[in-house]
Amino acid sequence: MRRLGADHRIARVGAGLSLREAAAASGSSRSQIWRFERGEIDRVSISDLGAWFSVVGLDLVAKAFPAGDPIRDRAQLALLERLRSRLHPTLRLRTEVPLPIEGDLRAWDAEITGAKPNRWRARVEAETKIADGQALERRLALKLRDDPGGHLILLVSDTRSNRAALRSMGVGLRELLPLETRAILTALAAGRDPGMSGVVIL
Repeated sequence: MRRLGADHRIARVGAGLSLREAAAASGSSRSQIWRFERGEIDRVSISDLGAWFSVVGLDLVAKAFPAGDPIRDRAQLALLERLRSRLHPTLRLRTEVPLPIEGDLRAWDAEITGAKPNRWRARVEAETKIADGQALERRLALKLRDDPGGHLILLVSDTRSNRAALRSMGVGLRELLPLETRAILTALAAGRDPGMSGVVIL
């Protein structure tokens, strides 16, 4: 907000507009724009910002970019706990495991690691509701590209809509995640490496 305020002031002064003139043209008060330019406003509507910048000859552009993962809700935490309860006591499950890239805000929902000496690793992505199968497939593929070590378990809540979404997904996801629920859970219950990536419906 301080940077935007400074940009506004530079453009306003360059256009030869006083605070009073800029305020009148944008339907705001002089004190609002004065505080904005000084970085003393930390909350302002998009419509106000658009009006203020339009008056001084600037376009305000806002766009959302993927930066990190969304926060987990209670249902997702419960799903991860259901998986934890099926693990052999020698296996360790950690949640919120960041990708090994400096500055990357993404994280795996969980990670399962086996005991020494044959330590192995399986990343877990937990989905309570699959809303967009293609978007999910792209997200998983990008994460695997950037953190390729170990297997991937797509953990999905057992609902009719999720089962239908999984059935409708393309060949790409089935090739990415070939193992099915029973094989994975049997291996994890015995403390063994599942050996491949797959889907667990739980």
